[in-house]
Amino acid sequence: MAPEIVTEGSGWHEQPADRAELHVGYAGTGRDRSAAVAHLGKQVAEAERVFGLRGVTVLHRRLSVHDQWRGNRVVGCRATEDVTLRLDDVGALEEVLTAVVASEPATMNGPNWQLKEPAAARRNAQERAVADARDRAEGYAAALGGRLGTLLRLSEAGGGGAEPRAFAMAREAAAPDVRELGLEPEPVRVTVRCATTWEMVSP
Repeated sequence: MAPEIVTEGSGWHEQPADRAELHVGYAGTGRDRSAAVAHLGKQVAEAERVFGLRGVTVLHRRLSVHDQWRGNRVVGCRATEDVTLRLDDVGALEEVLTAVVASEPATMNGPNWQLKEPAAARRNAQERAVADARDRAEGYAAALGGRLGTLLRLSEAGGGGAEPRAFAMAREAAAPDVRELGLEPEPVRVTVRCATTWEMVSP
């Protein structure tokens, strides 16, 4: 049986993001659940205009209502709604973010940068990962006085994927003017790792 060489390779491709996600949370309180939900409804109603801005898609909305406790006594209720927004036009980010902040959310996280079509970036990363694995294998073959033969097996190793960057801020630090925050679309890096098995050809 011919000797085999097993190597791992990694590759990445980076390009500017063309999509972003924002995670926004609104909250309302009251003496009971009905009052808390009613208060929350007013908060969210003021934000509905934001959800309809150009290029904005509401991905999901999640409601939560729970009691507020002081010691062992219920003193009221708190209702929250978490909303995930997708922005397909990153050129409108400043307009959307300004409107979101002006709607006075309880929490806001984002933008989380993404790629609309990550397949091309992934293929480039895959080519680099295989080239890296081959280069390592060729080095081992040469060190053993042989040369690299046929690729016998290839599998994708874990730990890859897109690596977006995010910006987060709380309500207390928010201001309607977001121009100085530097929230320009950032590069998204797609990383791929693979494991390869090669035949080694002896001299």
